[in-house]
Amino acid sequence: MNSPDLNSVFEPIEHDSVADEVVEQIESLIISGVLKDGRKLPAEREMAEVLKVSRPKLREALKTLEARKLLEIRHGGGSFVAPLVGKAMSPALMDLYARHPVAFFDYLEYRREQEAFAARLAAVRATDADKVLLKRIMNTLIESHREQDLEVSKKADIDFHMAIVDAANNATLAHIMSSIYELTMQGLFYNRDYLRSIDGSGDRLLEQHLTIGQAILDGKADDAAAAAIAHMDFVEQSYRMGHERSKRERFALKRLLLSSAESK
Repeated sequence: MNSPDLNSVFEPIEHDSVADEVVEQIESLIISGVLKDGRKLPAEREMAEVLKVSRPKLREALKTLEARKLLEIRHGGGSFVAPLVGKAMSPALMDLYARHPVAFFDYLEYRREQEAFAARLAAVRATDADKVLLKRIMNTLIESHREQDLEVSKKADIDFHMAIVDAANNATLAHIMSSIYELTMQGLFYNRDYLRSIDGSGDRLLEQHLTIGQAILDGKADDAAAAAIAHMDFVEQSYRMGHERSKRERFALKRLLLSSAESK
């Protein structure tokens, strides 16, 4: 994973307790969700230059963060933000969800409420920088849809939802939803290829995303929340339709097989 942009992420240290100030700045970046699990920090020399501290003081701060289990220092490999949130589900529980649609729909119900909450907060709290990133991802959604680039479109879809959560500027929401979105990236939940097959072209998915994004950019909290709920309702209804269709086809095949056996 690439290092963050030093000039925009870290700030020069100007106080006497140098190591403590470095610790506090990095902790603030972690708790705010700027530095997420697994993020590699810049090299010590670069960090020391931007923070305007000596390398021994920087090393002291990094050791403190390592002792607090916030960083992992890999000799010869650099410093990384430790896995703090953990997995939303164990592999066994993920498999269980995949086998039981009732549990899966509980997941969608949870997502609906959290997505609406995030969209509402983002419409109120999004900074200019948040909006720049959101616009950039929306443009990627549009372009990848036009080019029918499914891989770029899938990544932009997840990036879009994560950008909204980040724009909500709520640290707890950011960390919890980051873990939830990991399930999406693994393809267990929210299978975009399947949704496109229901949609027919992906046009409705794109339209829904752009409606959510534009409401956030316009600062319309109620509209953003309503659009997020409508999007998740579409996802749920699509999966329910697919589940029912699959069940009908399964039983129809059993009837056909039984009829064929009896006619012999």
